[in-house]
Amino acid sequence: MGTLLKCYRPLLTFQSKSPFNGPKRRRIQFHAYPFFHFKKQPFKDGFFCRRNNKICCFSSVESQSSVNYNSQSNNGENPEKPSSDFWIYNTMTRQKELFKPKIPGKVGMYVCGVTAYDLSHIGHARVYVAFDVLYRYLQHLDYEVHYVRNFTDVDDKIIARANELGEDPLSLSRRYCEEFLHDMAYLHCLPPSVEPRVSDHMPQIIDMIKTILDSGCAYRVDGDVYFSVDKFPEYGRLSGRKLEDNRAGERVAVDSRKQNPADFALWKSTKEGEPFWQSPWGPGRPGWHIECSAMSAAYLGYSFDIHGGGMDLVFPHHENEIAQSCAACNQSNISYWIHNGFVTIDSEKMSKSLGNFFTIRQVIDLYHPLALRLFLIGTHYRSPINYSDAQLESASDRVFYIYQTLRDCEELLSQHDATSQDPIPPDTLNCINKFHDDFKNSMSDDLHTPVVLAALSDPLKTINDLLHTRKGKKQGLRIESLSALEKEIRSVLIVLGLMPTNYSEVLQQLREKALKRARLTEDQVLQKIEERTTARKNKEYEKSDAIRKELTAMGIALMDSPDGTIWRPTVPLALQEQQLAAT
Repeated sequence: MGTLLKCYRPLLTFQSKSPFNGPKRRRIQFHAYPFFHFKKQPFKDGFFCRRNNKICCFSSVESQSSVNYNSQSNNGENPEKPSSDFWIYNTMTRQKELFKPKIPGKVGMYVCGVTAYDLSHIGHARVYVAFDVLYRYLQHLDYEVHYVRNFTDVDDKIIARANELGEDPLSLSRRYCEEFLHDMAYLHCLPPSVEPRVSDHMPQIIDMIKTILDSGCAYRVDGDVYFSVDKFPEYGRLSGRKLEDNRAGERVAVDSRKQNPADFALWKSTKEGEPFWQSPWGPGRPGWHIECSAMSAAYLGYSFDIHGGGMDLVFPHHENEIAQSCAACNQSNISYWIHNGFVTIDSEKMSKSLGNFFTIRQVIDLYHPLALRLFLIGTHYRSPINYSDAQLESASDRVFYIYQTLRDCEELLSQHDATSQDPIPPDTLNCINKFHDDFKNSMSDDLHTPVVLAALSDPLKTINDLLHTRKGKKQGLRIESLSALEKEIRSVLIVLGLMPTNYSEVLQQLREKALKRARLTEDQVLQKIEERTTARKNKEYEKSDAIRKELTAMGIALMDSPDGTIWRPTVPLALQEQQLAAT
């Protein structure tokens, strides 16, 4: 019992407000374990914490009620079971495992957020798009997900950048936190359940450091506090690294005061010109690693389902998180460690430190955000993905085709009533069932989004056949078939985060981006179309072909029809030839 009490000592301490206000204000302590309830606000009577395999709701220090951890939730009703098995790769065990949450029907997920000192690059975009897909898919499986993604707004890089700009570090980080949220909205990433910031969680961080010191796993030096990796025999189990691999001056900072070069800072004493907070060890600020341990424990407890981030966080960040969380609570346990692969340029990792990065803003200035999202999920989340203009052009071309097909379908359906109860033709039904099975099987196998994107081809082709071919137009129950196909595709696009609010609007935006890349205006394109039409009438076919080729070279494709010539974006000719040569 002594261990459990230590493990679940309160992390949040504050003066109570309504609904706890009464004649006398009481100082009430809570251990925040709200992921059992999955609400951004606590229950009106308090927060939950775990004790002896039960959830205890502490409304005051005098009264408490418990809910059986293993069997009850949703006001005593059994939660709905997920609709299918889901296998996910666990970095800790280095294998795919069947996903089983600690509480049936509910998932606690923590993903390490950005250090907010500059605009985010597309390496960041890949992390948060990957985990947004995971978030969406877990919800699709009927899990109730409490998704926590933090902001690091206290850090060496933030202080250095603020000093360069002559700006207050917290003000600078606040500004870039807001910019990051705009980027996530552009990319159709759903907001997490909670987005905690380090600067708002100093009491929890300090409390955790106290606990680690009490456990004998940390030591004080001149106002600093270091974690002693020698006191944690399992150090390195996530990354597979051995302590002797951590030579000073490489992955870890050189500091002769450390007992072991691999020891890392839990608390850093203040330096002139830096923001600081008061602590039992003097004024200072937290080390990077302790921040996530404290915030994840505050919102999910010490034992939860998923901890994620980029592959670069496996060591040292997540390795250190495990060590310090276990030192604070020997029952600390995270079931699945999930990491996404890097974005590379010429096979080299994209990062700010290397200077070989593109910000999300730079990319979406020329390409639609949904094209960037499709590009990012077009490769399996654990594999490296190489950034190139050709890849973005292909992704842009693909999303245009998807949304043009669905817009044409939507337009026709709006003119008809598709409420017939007759069964749709077997060929169409088989197409829908195969697509549904491909989606389910691929996503449940470690989120194989590239297979799902490829599987979109058949239902989209079937829609186009029904819309535009002579045979398709004559098919029985054509409208019902189109309605069923569109509905199935729509449900998959929602899970992938690729469903726009309006097809016509996004198609127009894709055209505008293509014109910007081609350095053309629409009037200039229409003038070229008119010149070509005149050349064709005059049987100047060589000139006509030259105009078409000129526009294709710039990423503008001309489409002839009985009603005239229209244009649409396409992959520029040189990149098309480059792609053909590579296959």
